[in-house]
Amino acid sequence: MNKINTISWGTFKDTLIQHRDLDLQFRYAEGKLVNAAYHITEIKQAAITSVDCGGVMNNWPEVIVQLWVPENAEQERSMNADKALSIIAIVEKMLPLNPEAVVKIEFGNSEFDTRQMFPNEIIADDTSLTIDLRPDAVQCKAIERGGSCGTNDKGEECCAPPAAEKPKIQLVNLAPPAATCCTPGGGCC
Repeated sequence: MNKINTISWGTFKDTLIQHRDLDLQFRYAEGKLVNAAYHITEIKQAAITSVDCGGVMNNWPEVIVQLWVPENAEQERSMNADKALSIIAIVEKMLPLNPEAVVKIEFGNSEFDTRQMFPNEIIADDTSLTIDLRPDAVQCKAIERGGSCGTNDKGEECCAPPAAEKPKIQLVNLAPPAATCCTPGGGCC
């Protein structure tokens, strides 16, 4: 499995600045562009903290740009990058966005389940800046650290169920104390 290459928020924003006069388009599947009537409805910043199967804690920030297409909306051209930058400026007045954060684009429509996708490639031509999106993929971080799936970086099994704890056995002496034992002439019989 190939490691997913991501684009930082700073790089994404700088690309918009460099191409501010171009129409901003998003390709969510082969041959499928987000309807030109889309709106950027929300920009979210999330701090992700996780613990993987090898017991290693991971942290990273994400900036998620949410796209929405109004029902029955049609227009010939999408917003240009400058309009997107004006929305970003409104957001950044209230929420400083981490330039090192991983960028994801969130989109869905009646034919495509809503999901967060990574900008894969950014293509500029004479009239448009097209952000080619690809879906996120599940990965095992142990592999990313040079281990293999199923073992942590120390070679220990990380996905195996924990060994059942052995029950503790309490030993009991069943012999009665010496004072209560029957002895000849003790009168117990």
